[in-house]
Amino acid sequence: MSSPPAPPEDFAARARTLGSATLYEASGLPCAVDPLVRTIWSGAFIAAPAYPLVCSPGDNLSIHIAMERVPRGSVLVVGTGNFVAGYWGEVLTVAAEAAGVVGLIIDGGVRDVAAITARRFPVFARGISVRGTVKASAPSVGQPTTFTGVPVAQGDLVVADDDGVIIIPAGQAERTITAGEARAAKEATMMQQLTQGASTLELMGLTEWRKSA
Repeated sequence: MSSPPAPPEDFAARARTLGSATLYEASGLPCAVDPLVRTIWSGAFIAAPAYPLVCSPGDNLSIHIAMERVPRGSVLVVGTGNFVAGYWGEVLTVAAEAAGVVGLIIDGGVRDVAAITARRFPVFARGISVRGTVKASAPSVGQPTTFTGVPVAQGDLVVADDDGVIIIPAGQAERTITAGEARAAKEATMMQQLTQGASTLELMGLTEWRKSA
């Protein structure tokens, strides 16, 4: 199997400047993760290649297996079927840091929030739960899957911040970030015009609504 395309040079820095919302709009793709998957501490940011896996409900064995396989610099994207339990906590955070994992996106739950926050490890989750998990099955580790309806394969680019999470197909990353930079430049010009007295109706070509409102 061929390796996924390498991310664009300086992708993380460029993505941090733009943010997930601008990149989502620029992509033109259905790449936005369920908005209920949110950062557990304000200011967390991820821009990194995905390493997808699937856990059975209430079972985190796939995560432990992934820790021995995940390429350094990756973000774990963990599907659980939206089952909220404590799949992840302080122990796995320390293991992830040692393995070179740069963050976690999970449609289930996590715990040990204070410890994770203190370590400034980026985690985006559907919920918080004290309930532990078993270790009995591993449906999928490192294979393409869907995450809250969004396709994800190893090497796709994840961008996550306070606005939400997007997953950009590896082959669309360069186009998306270039389009995002063009969009950001256009918005910067628009904001300058707004400070000089222009209106959003004028700048967005919506002046016909002045008559109908």
